[in-house]
Amino acid sequence: MNAMTQTELHTLSNSHLDALEEETIFILREVAAAFERPTLLFSGGKDSLVMLKCAEKAFGAGRIPYPLLMIDTGHNFTEVTDFRDARAKELGAELIVRNVEDSMKRGTVRLAHPGESRNVHQSVTLLEAIEEFRFDALIGGARRDEEKARAKERIFSHRDSFGQWQPKAQRPELWTLFNHKLQPGEHFRVFPISNWTELDVWQYIARERIALPSIYYTHKREVVDRRGLLVPVTELTPPKDGEKVVVRDVRFRTVGDITCTCPVESDAATPEQIVIETLAADVSERGATRMDDKTSEASMEKRKKDGYF
Repeated sequence: MNAMTQTELHTLSNSHLDALEEETIFILREVAAAFERPTLLFSGGKDSLVMLKCAEKAFGAGRIPYPLLMIDTGHNFTEVTDFRDARAKELGAELIVRNVEDSMKRGTVRLAHPGESRNVHQSVTLLEAIEEFRFDALIGGARRDEEKARAKERIFSHRDSFGQWQPKAQRPELWTLFNHKLQPGEHFRVFPISNWTELDVWQYIARERIALPSIYYTHKREVVDRRGLLVPVTELTPPKDGEKVVVRDVRFRTVGDITCTCPVESDAATPEQIVIETLAADVSERGATRMDDKTSEASMEKRKKDGYF
């Protein structure tokens, strides 16, 4: 850290976090009041942990009025899934986990080849879980700064009876007034931290002392450089012929399916140090870490129309 950056950190205001937190708490309470069968999508990642902290403040520890839902590809980092289970148990919250592998057994998910990423197929398993539990609102941790398609999303994002998102059919949200009306079979995806940025999230984590899975902080890991991304070397993502395996100090800016999530080089070991790195970052977290978003400019929007988060 150079002297200028240290000064920036000391003078960086986080007073705006109070307004963001207040808005998030208001939305979480609005969902509890307006819907019969809501659920909070909980992956164990930083955004869902921030949302869970706000839910604690909204309702009190041990009193969150909706279950937590995780769609597991079976290829998630164990550090994250173990943390997910421990945090849910600590809160006394109901945790529902549904697996893409079960959808594969039912034949509703079919991979093009054994090595295909299961990440996109979470949409099928999610829609099956919505039908199973008759959820009418799913609270997610997506933020508008993450990706172009997510910037189009309303806070209360209407989904039709097929679970599809229609950008042109989104409802106005003037003066924070939300239209909750649903036809049979429809549901909402609700995004309480839409107006937060990656920097806001890390400032809030630092302020609230929110515990995170260890892979969010610097650690040594074997990686290969592939198309400008550091791909972790695992059983699911082995090096290709001619690729050189190196050990780097890395951390994950976002966590997801191992087959499409990459770390970034970093020696940041605390939230405060990550705040400094985030201030200097010139690539979005998904742009720097997600292989599945690099297939085309419209890849995320297409997946959202098919029922993705």
